[in-house]
Amino acid sequence: MTQILADMRRDYIRDGLSEALAPAEPYSLFRQWFADAVKTEQPPVEPNAMTLATVDAEGRPHCRVLLLKGLDERGFTFFSNYDSAKGEQLAARPFAAMTFFWPSLERQVRIEGRVERVTAAESDAYFQVRPLGSRLGAWASPQSQVIKDREALETLLAHVEERFLDQAPHCPPHWGGYRLLAERVEFWQGRASRLHDRLNYRLHDDAWSRERLAP
Repeated sequence: MTQILADMRRDYIRDGLSEALAPAEPYSLFRQWFADAVKTEQPPVEPNAMTLATVDAEGRPHCRVLLLKGLDERGFTFFSNYDSAKGEQLAARPFAAMTFFWPSLERQVRIEGRVERVTAAESDAYFQVRPLGSRLGAWASPQSQVIKDREALETLLAHVEERFLDQAPHCPPHWGGYRLLAERVEFWQGRASRLHDRLNYRLHDDAWSRERLAP
């Protein structure tokens, strides 16, 4: 297997990324790249899928794949159970990193910054547009906790379905959104011979600076 892994390689030749074509701040470039991904990536790739990395109280890193559900100049928004493992980690150390990878475009974006909860009104507004099954699941699942088996989860769901049989489920108090307030955003464009383009944006006193990093 080691030899197979060593022989796995792909040269990136699709595009380039130059300072001349890059804006002074990262959000407009991210929106353009995301729009390109929506048009280009094919299932099972989800353009808004990203890896979220957090750190627990002991300094141990954790990562998982989530879906981006909001973006504006305030930051990048995702939703989760506040009592989950990631929720506990963000409560202990409110910083995180996101990575988006769009293989068809040979592009990657890395985002780092502080994380805060969105308002209850924002969480409720998004919760109400989720499919009914997802809303019921948010009530039923004790996310990240140990459960006996699948049947135990289905029993919890049955209780929730009975509870909300005659009413629409409202947003649970233990569920809602987080916003990552970007302090660093790096755009990576694959290039031939591993000489990739990397443009890095950093936020200093509410102003963005831009620099090129060696691949």
